[in-house]
Amino acid sequence: QVHVVESGGGSVQAGGSLRLSCAVSGYTISRKCIAWFRQAPGKEREGVALITTDDSSTYYVDSVKGRFTASQDNAKDTVYLQMNSLKPEDTAMYYCAAHDQIRRYGCTLSPPVFASWGQGTQVTVSS
Repeated sequence: QVHVVESGGGSVQAGGSLRLSCAVSGYTISRKCIAWFRQAPGKEREGVALITTDDSSTYYVDSVKGRFTASQDNAKDTVYLQMNSLKPEDTAMYYCAAHDQIRRYGCTLSPPVFASWGQGTQVTVSS
């Protein structure tokens, strides 16, 4: 009954920007860990960023640090990933994932602990 829905992907030229949205519903616990992962064809899934929704604490992998920013809309229970200065290597299917077991697992970019995943939204960056 937990639903995670991503949107906002598209095709942009290198240096451009996109803002991804992740709408999460069905949780009764307000404190959630929401993460962004991405996977390019032929490559392993990699973590990108995460946010803890109660205090908006965030984490970014080095490859996107300074370019991507995660934020939350508390009223709509939506997380955003603002992606600036996009590079061709950012091209991937981007997935949003969520869990509410922060006390047990923490909030880290570890795919197995995320029980709920969105369908993915494609980001394509051309040179």
